[in-house]
Amino acid sequence: MDTTRPAATVYYDGACPLCRREIAHYRSRAGAEAIAWVDVSSCPPEALGPGLEREAALARMHVRASDGTLVSGARAFAAIWSALPGFRLLGRLAASRPVAPVAELAYRVFLLLRRAWRRPPRRPGPG
Repeated sequence: MDTTRPAATVYYDGACPLCRREIAHYRSRAGAEAIAWVDVSSCPPEALGPGLEREAALARMHVRASDGTLVSGARAFAAIWSALPGFRLLGRLAASRPVAPVAELAYRVFLLLRRAWRRPPRRPGPG
């Protein structure tokens, strides 16, 4: 049995077409296999792990680091980028003190626009 812990676990809204497209881009990159990708619009509740409810996960993108730390919004993007080769410099920049608040503001503006694009979540079936 493989007990390797992922570098990060990304919780994304697969019912949002733009979100789905962006995650597909990241998943196609080298190093993405070290990240666990969870579509919160269709996953069972236990896939969210401790401290994360479906409503919160659908409202903002979340990333759980390998140490269990949970971040959301622009910090989640910085965590994804920091975990992917070729994006690590961008991840450090996005997490830096002068950039992080601006990135979070931009993410909040995106969230307002995203409401128009999002489809209702699929309910997981039994079993």
